Amino acid sequence: MSKTLITKFFIFGLLFSTSCTTYLIPVGSLKKQFKNIDSTDLREVEMRGPYGEQYFYLANPIDTIKCKDKAGVWYGLINGLSIEIRFTYGVKKRKTVFYFDQIYVDEYSVTGVQSRLLPDIRKTIPLDSINKIEVQDGRKKFSYVKP
Repeated sequence: MSKTLITKFFIFGLLFSTSCTTYLIPVGSLKKQFKNIDSTDLREVEMRGPYGEQYFYLANPIDTIKCKDKAGVWYGLINGLSIEIRFTYGVKKRKTVFYFDQIYVDEYSVTGVQSRLLPDIRKTIPLDSINKIEVQDGRKKFSYVKP
């Protein structure tokens, strides 16, 4: 491999690894942010995917996600279609990624959707098994359809 090609791969990898800031959400904070939200608070959303496909679904009404950066400083991340939330849970430290606007938290668990293409496939994780919650902008090409 030429030095130019190796340099390009290195620069691409560096840009890719630093382009998505990851924030942390303590479990208690997540519960607090969803405390007074129930099924009557969900809002109907219409979105367009990267290939022009349209989807309709109910989304949680959170506009700003309270989270911490790696230095522990609180930050307000604007919720959007490409915001992903990653849960590390259980003894085996399993990881599951949901779209933030499609998670629902009750007193004992968090339920979410892992795919925009297959929204009926949901997963539930007990809150007491969660070790870490990370949130970041996945930078996927989704957009809201304006009425």
